[in-house]
Order: sequence, then structure tokens, then C-alpha cells
Amino acid sequence: MADADTRPARQRLADKIDINMTPMIDIVFQLLAFFIMTLKIVQPEGDFDVRMPLGAAAAAAPDEEQIPPIRIRLTAGETGLGGIEMNGTPVASFEELQELVIALVGLDSGPNSIADKTEVELDCDEQLPYEYVVNAISAVSGTVQDGQIIELVKKIKFAPPRDNP
Repeated sequence: MADADTRPARQRLADKIDINMTPMIDIVFQLLAFFIMTLKIVQPEGDFDVRMPLGAAAAAAPDEEQIPPIRIRLTAGETGLGGIEMNGTPVASFEELQELVIALVGLDSGPNSIADKTEVELDCDEQLPYEYVVNAISAVSGTVQDGQIIELVKKIKFAPPRDNP
């Protein structure tokens, strides 16, 4: 019994337990490789270079002329469209409406043009079929001449709903 180890049992077990780190390191590198290979780099969605006006510039009076909005009223009839009015004047068709808009804003659709500054307000009855609203938007927003699309009015808004009696 002289050969018996006189150290406590806990100390003898600590000498014999050898932790092999190689498999753990292999798994860590495999996980690292997996996440690197599956990473998707997302490009920025757009350039948001916004230049806000200075506070003093906002207080200054604008030097450009204010163009009153074009008000278009579409009424519903028994079988569809009841009538079209532009600034209180009756209009026979959407083609005539487009001609009146062209006469007001012209065909120049570049920056700082009259068409770029003009706003259209659509006032539609609740019962009006949707196709007539789309026809009115198409008539005031652009036209096609010689295979070229010519933009007219870009700012189109809807009037608040009316209270029906």
C-alpha cells in the first residue's frame, strides 16, 4: 500500500481530465464561415441628400407668382358620369378637359414651368364610378404627341368629401 496515492480524490481526478479544445475550435470556425458566407450586404436604398431652406429665407416673400389651383368637379349621374366642371365652367368630355388644361399650363413641362407649379383639385361625388376619376387624372396629368409623353400637371389632390343631404 505504499504505492497508493496519498493525494485527495478530487486532486487525482483533476490531473486525469484533459479537455481537448480542437473540436470546439473547429465548430467555432465552421460557424464563423457559415455566417460570413450567408451574410447579405444591403445597399443603401437611396440618396437622401435633403437641403432644407434657411429660416431667414422662409420668412422672405416669394418672388414667383402664385398660380391658383384648377378645381375640377365630377358629378355622378344615374348611369355613370353626370357632368364635368372646370373652375365652375361645364366641360363636355375628358378630351376637352385636357385641351383646357393644355391651354392654361402649356406643353412646357420642365422645371419652374407653369405645369410644374400648377395644382389640380378633384372634387368627386361618392357614387361616381372609379373609372371616371382615373380618366380625369389621366386628362390633367399628361398627353401623348408624336409618340412622346408630355407631362402636364403633377400636383393632383382630392377635395374633402362633401356632406350629402
